Amino acid sequence: MTGATEPLPSSTDTLAHRALALLSQYRLLTSHHLHQMLMPHTPARKIHNVLAPLRAESLIAHTVLGGGHGLHTYFLTPAGAQTVSDWPELRGRTPATIQSAHEASLRAAHTLTGVRAHLTFLADARARGDEYEPLDWMPEVTHRLPDTAGEDRLIADALFHYTANHPRRLQYRGFVEIDRTTMSSERLARKLISYARFHDYTPPAGRRGTTTDQNAMLTWQRFYPRFPRLLFILTGAPRNTLTNRIEDLRRMTADHKLVARLASQVPLGAAVLEDLEAHGPRADVWTPLAGTNEPRGWTQL
Repeated sequence: MTGATEPLPSSTDTLAHRALALLSQYRLLTSHHLHQMLMPHTPARKIHNVLAPLRAESLIAHTVLGGGHGLHTYFLTPAGAQTVSDWPELRGRTPATIQSAHEASLRAAHTLTGVRAHLTFLADARARGDEYEPLDWMPEVTHRLPDTAGEDRLIADALFHYTANHPRRLQYRGFVEIDRTTMSSERLARKLISYARFHDYTPPAGRRGTTTDQNAMLTWQRFYPRFPRLLFILTGAPRNTLTNRIEDLRRMTADHKLVARLASQVPLGAAVLEDLEAHGPRADVWTPLAGTNEPRGWTQL
């Protein structure tokens, strides 16, 4: 032994590692989004020092959205997806690749709207000293529904995990549905029924059984200690249109027996994305879908 202190490997991921992980999870991110997630307190141009070597190694590719605005949007190549396929922070998430710039442009509107919503929670958590990291928002989380009457899967646009540290430590989970007014208001409101079905379902006892044990575990309890709250985030239309769509969600909650039961046990709320960006998600911008429609913060639903 020489007595000299042997250097230890760093336990901190490089920015390049984190950028690849984010692109795997979100599929598509602009340079602005990556800058905000990875290094918000540095000049925006610094993010290109992270991305340029990844492009040179053919781990990521990019396309330019927005015509003359030149919005650079990045995604993993097949080589990049192979690189991250066994990373522990992405376990259980299949790396997704986008095959072309054209495909990226077709996916961009919905994907990047979800990222905008995520960034409002991330900025608020950083300002409050809460625990919420860029990978704590997981897009497109899928659960099987109890039957196949019309649809056999519940696909949440996102699921997030958030830990508030003040005034006391509380852990939150939330399903998120992003509405860009590209579907009818009735179809949007029907999503509440899918969540209510998932909330109530208990697997049959035995392989061919038709009855259930009252003490049997509900399906969702295999995944969550408490059923995540359900948040609808709306954008893409004039304010009165979005207000009407929120009222349609409230009407579905009041009129449908299964959804009403969900609302008696799970916080449900809706907000306009631009309000989250202007005031933050803890502001009184969320309309509860049950009871009084007095606006409140998302943790107060």
